[in-house]
Amino acid sequence: MNFPQVSLVDVASYLPGDPVPTDYFTQYSRSERMAKNVMFRSPTGRHHIARDETAVDMAEQAFAPLRERHGDDLASEIDILITHTQLPDNPVMGAGPELARRLGAKPAHVLDVHNGGCAAFVHMMELARMIMATSDARTALIVAAQNCAGPVFTQSDIRKLAQAPVPGDGCGIGLLRKDDSAPILDIECRTYPEFAGDMDFSTNGPRKYWEPGEGQGCVSFTESKITKVFARGNRLVPEVALAVCDHIGVKGRDIDTFVTNQPNRLFLRNWHDALELPAERHPDTFDECGNLFAAGIPVTLDAENRAGRLRNGSVVLMSAFAHAGDFAGAAAVRWGAAR
Repeated sequence: MNFPQVSLVDVASYLPGDPVPTDYFTQYSRSERMAKNVMFRSPTGRHHIARDETAVDMAEQAFAPLRERHGDDLASEIDILITHTQLPDNPVMGAGPELARRLGAKPAHVLDVHNGGCAAFVHMMELARMIMATSDARTALIVAAQNCAGPVFTQSDIRKLAQAPVPGDGCGIGLLRKDDSAPILDIECRTYPEFAGDMDFSTNGPRKYWEPGEGQGCVSFTESKITKVFARGNRLVPEVALAVCDHIGVKGRDIDTFVTNQPNRLFLRNWHDALELPAERHPDTFDECGNLFAAGIPVTLDAENRAGRLRNGSVVLMSAFAHAGDFAGAAAVRWGAAR
């Protein structure tokens, strides 16, 4: 497909509530072998969505800075609205239509995507670009909402587990336009269906998650599955990132800024080592926000952009893998976003 020139012209984010310290969890934690696994070493802090706060609430808050920078009419310009929500507030429908109503937007294309997981921001960039290539659409809003840390990982049984302190909640959004102001240089998305059955959501009993009864739902881990996921993640993120580098004719070590999802510190270290990048060119928000799943890339991009650390004209490379490794994606952008 011959793609039109599409730019990631701006990013913004929102973090709910006050930071939650790690000792919230340590008071409940129980001694277990899993707690010693490097996959579950806790960040310093994280944010939790309030019980009555929704993914759409977070997205609306994240959109406010974009409206301030691009004008009150921005919502009316949105032709494409694509959302990814880690924990849908309404299992029957996605967040897109309600968010459009709240913003006062009337997009011609509204999509709610789920399978992109932690790589959903890149996945949504790809989908928006494809729609622009086959329609008259010129402006897209992509939204990644991570909202399962507060509702799921603070349940009375789940908060005792080793993985409970790692996730945090937040929302990151991107504004795309059909122009060359901050061009997307390349996108690579790959699906690995052979790994799709390795991620389980369980109530730790026979009950289906939608059925009444005892048991608290959470993603379940075994040590053997953790080992497999760790090996895949170590490989997949650099693999798709270096594929993009090859397509745009640069070496991994020459990338100006590398932004990934952030499951833990070990992944982050291994990924920039694989690209031969110094740690300072691989920023993250892990200690402040924990594992933000799909929101990790846009939240970190927004933090770096607001701090003035993303130089216009520089190459920003994004890469992530999803779930147990069934999806991975990377994208490179010639940065030029507003601050």
